[in-house]
Amino acid sequence: MYENFYGFSGSPFKLTPDVRFFYGSRTQTRALSHLNFGLSQGEGFIVITGEVGSGKTTLVERLWSQLDRDANTLVRISTTLLSGDDLLRLVASGFGVPVAGSDKAAMLLGLQEVLAAHQASGRRCLLAVDEAQNLPMAALEELRMLSNLTDGGRGSLQTLLLGQPQFRRMLASPDLDQLRQRVLASYHLPPMEADETRAYVEHRLSTVGWTGAPEIEPAAFQAVHRHSGGIPRRINRLCSRALLLAALDRAGCLTAEMVDSTAEELQADLEDGAPAPSPAPVGAMLVPMPEGQALSLYDKLIATQDELVERVETLELKVTQRERFLQRLKEAVAAHK
Repeated sequence: MYENFYGFSGSPFKLTPDVRFFYGSRTQTRALSHLNFGLSQGEGFIVITGEVGSGKTTLVERLWSQLDRDANTLVRISTTLLSGDDLLRLVASGFGVPVAGSDKAAMLLGLQEVLAAHQASGRRCLLAVDEAQNLPMAALEELRMLSNLTDGGRGSLQTLLLGQPQFRRMLASPDLDQLRQRVLASYHLPPMEADETRAYVEHRLSTVGWTGAPEIEPAAFQAVHRHSGGIPRRINRLCSRALLLAALDRAGCLTAEMVDSTAEELQADLEDGAPAPSPAPVGAMLVPMPEGQALSLYDKLIATQDELVERVETLELKVTQRERFLQRLKEAVAAHK
């Protein structure tokens, strides 16, 4: 809806990875350099880690867009809650090895033949495994064994492991020492700084034809960075919702107050699904105690009551804001029809 209102050619803040919107921030540029260095080695593992939504998958999409498709074959695996044998089956299938009814030995032989054929024709074989922190030790060991496949003294397969920060701790385990020794390049994607966040937002908007409408005040960019922590997916979610709010208000300028209000609504959406705290047992309030402690408890109860009143008032304000937002949304949908 806001795309039409502001005359954009598409949605600038989609959550799904799209290489068209790739922004070469300092962190992404460094990560690409590590990827390219690792690829130049022609073997082993390349590890990229980062928080959820930090742009790891988009980074691989960008790398793949820069590679010669006639000289490279890339297989991606995103489902990582797998046993070692199931992971091997997915890898073999991805490279075109028949796996139906095949045992492990047959799959390994078939995979080795396919990789050797690719190498003989001058093609490099790459495997990208996302959410690597979910892989069990047996699956990681299977990947290590695949890295031993060689032809003519050269490695037949390079593997990119993409994972959340805890994957780095997994790699530090003594059980993965042999795999760790095969890691030729590693990089952790940190969040973007405030100036990069602004440039990222402007880049995505410009990609869909933004020429300054709506205007975005500097404080709004600062608010986006503050609420998102510089994580691209959080930025996308916040900006998309904030622009919708601005369009519903037919605003020509996106303000910091709009961003703050949107961030509160998004947080409230998350909190709605959180379980309510369990009440204290009634019997716990009936235990006799000295008079001084009783007065202290009374003071605490009064303070707690005041805090609860404040929370209720805050919730009522959020409900009112959401009702206004939904009403504007209904009106906009009706007008659009």
